[in-house]
Amino acid sequence: MNITLAADTVLAAGPVLGGVSTSGLALTNGIVLLAGLRGSDRVKLNRDKAGLLGIGLGVLSSTADTVLSQLSEGAAQVPTSLIQGGAFGEVGMGAVALSLTATIFIFDWKKLIIPAFLGTGAGVIYSQAGGIWGIAQNLILMAAGAVGAL
Repeated sequence: MNITLAADTVLAAGPVLGGVSTSGLALTNGIVLLAGLRGSDRVKLNRDKAGLLGIGLGVLSSTADTVLSQLSEGAAQVPTSLIQGGAFGEVGMGAVALSLTATIFIFDWKKLIIPAFLGTGAGVIYSQAGGIWGIAQNLILMAAGAVGAL
């Protein structure tokens, strides 16, 4: 199933950053996440930061029609297929979003790539689940719009 949420748009052409698109913000978010995962002295990650950066990457890249959107949609298919595979009964996308969020933020992950990967998938799933998860997605996109206006 291919779902295109929106075309890549320039959020604003602000006086400080110039024209910043959702693709540009997703790329920058991905670079910060990768730097933290690889061990940068400038980016210090813990479980919560890795999960939140992953969620931000998923939301931003799902709205940009780029290679990043294909990667984030692939990250979303893994937990969706595991949870909705029938073993847990009739599970909707809201339950997938809830269980994925719990998995990201409750466990004490030793390898931060796991909450980052799950967060990237969760960002895509939030847009598909609707409800309160859509509110989280809209908050991230509004923050991205504010950054783009700089």
